[in-house]
Amino acid sequence: MKHFVAAALFLSLALPAWAETFSFGVTSLRNATITAQYWNPILDYAGRKSGVTLELATRKTAQEVSNAEARGEFDFLYSNHILMPSHAAAGYRIFARPAGEPIRGQIVVPENSPLRSLRDLEGMRMGFPSKVAFVAYAVPMVELLREGITVKPVMAGNMEGIIAQVRADEIPAGAVNSKVIQAYAAREDFKYRALWTSAPYLDFPVSVHPRVPEAVAQAVRDALVGMAQDPEGLKILKASAAVIKQGPPYGFVPALDAEYDNQREVYRLIWKKEGR
Repeated sequence: MKHFVAAALFLSLALPAWAETFSFGVTSLRNATITAQYWNPILDYAGRKSGVTLELATRKTAQEVSNAEARGEFDFLYSNHILMPSHAAAGYRIFARPAGEPIRGQIVVPENSPLRSLRDLEGMRMGFPSKVAFVAYAVPMVELLREGITVKPVMAGNMEGIIAQVRADEIPAGAVNSKVIQAYAAREDFKYRALWTSAPYLDFPVSVHPRVPEAVAQAVRDALVGMAQDPEGLKILKASAAVIKQGPPYGFVPALDAEYDNQREVYRLIWKKEGR
C-alpha cells in the first residue's frame, strides 16, 4: 500500500498542475520550421517550471495570425498586433517582453543597390510583411506618407519572406524589423544597407487573454522572466538564439500595458491616414 501511495504521489507531481493545454501564439516573422525550433524548447521549459502545458500556435502568414489574435484565439501571445484599434476588444494583457535592445523599423536595400535615399523609392515596388506589421509597415509607412513618397506595396506574408525577396533582387527595397534582419543577415551572410531607421520601440510584448486564470498567467510569467537566471533555462535560451543567430542578452523581462501606448498611437495614426 505504501508503494502504491508513493507511486501515485510521484505521478501527481510529474503531471502539470493544470490539465488544460494553453496555446501560445507567435506572430509570423520566420518560416514555420525555424519558428518551431526557436520557440518549442522555450515553451517546454516554461511549461515544466510553471506546471502549465503550453503549445506553440501560429498561422501561415502574419495577417492570418493577426486575424486569429483579433478573435482572441490564443491563450498567450507573442505579438504587437494586439496594439491595433481592431484588436482592443480581445482584451490581451501585456506582462513581459524580450530582454535587450529595443526594435526599430528600417527600410533596407542590398549593399550594392544604387538606391541612396527615401526619395529614390518614389513610384517603386517596396516590400512589407503585411499591413498589420508595426515597425515593418505602420512605422515606415507613416514616414513615407509624411515625406510625400508614394511606393507600390508588395506583401510577403512574413518578415524573412520580404528580406529574401530583397536579397534576390525581386523587389528593390523592403521594410523590416531591425533585430530580425540583423539576425537573418548573420545567419544567411546577407549584406544590406538601411536607407532609413526609425526611433526605438519596445520589443514585441508577451500577453495573456483574459480567459486564462490569473494563477496560470502568473506562473507562466514567472517561468519566462526567471528563465535567464536559471542555468538550465539560460542554456535553452542560448540554444534557441543560435538557431536564428540572435545575440545576448537572452530571456524575458516584466512589461506593462502602458509602456506600449506610443505604439498604439502609431497604429491609430496609420489607420486614420489610410481611412481604415
